[in-house]
Amino acid sequence: MIRPLNTQQYPGVFCIDTKKGKILLTESKVPGFQVHNEKIVEEKGKEYRIWDPKRSKLAAAILKGIRFIPINEKTNILYLGAANGVTASFISDIAFNGTIYCVEISPKSMVDLVEVCRKRNNMLPIIANARKPEEYSEFVNSVDVIYEDVAQPDQAEILIKNSIFLKKGGYALLAIKSQSIDISKKPREIYQTVKQKLINAGFTILDMVELDPFERFHAFILARKGV
Repeated sequence: MIRPLNTQQYPGVFCIDTKKGKILLTESKVPGFQVHNEKIVEEKGKEYRIWDPKRSKLAAAILKGIRFIPINEKTNILYLGAANGVTASFISDIAFNGTIYCVEISPKSMVDLVEVCRKRNNMLPIIANARKPEEYSEFVNSVDVIYEDVAQPDQAEILIKNSIFLKKGGYALLAIKSQSIDISKKPREIYQTVKQKLINAGFTILDMVELDPFERFHAFILARKGV
């Protein structure tokens, strides 16, 4: 039986309880359309998409107990590193009355992303370098959340540059890929360094979870811009 996971912590996220643990789902706002051949479950006339934590760091963070996700049906989000649109499509199910600005630099990934955005009118594709927010500032309005998932050594700096779009009191969700930053250091050293950079830039760290076993050498940060 499908049930809401926790409406206060994780609005719009559903789950199925099994002996092996919880299976996450979102209610599909585009029934009949699959983004990455994800499994579909139908119940009481509604279609739900299974949200794989090995394909989405946000799903992994939820299963690892991140304090909450600051996304609801009206949230506007700047997504940095949208890739093929997998995680962004699940966010689209949750923030169905908001807008997700999907920034991606790879032309190859953009082909798939554009197709997803064609099906979902709350997702806007932007081909651009996330290091240069000035290049897409005319397309992006102020947002409630910045979500970043980029495999670059300057992950913290990219987030900080893009915080010009973030409303006062807005939130940041950052997937830290320690091996992309410095393979010579222990992952937890990297995580602490990234946290400190965000703190120095005026963010408050609300929570951080490590994503093992879903993603090795990854952590996920929930932060809030200074109020």
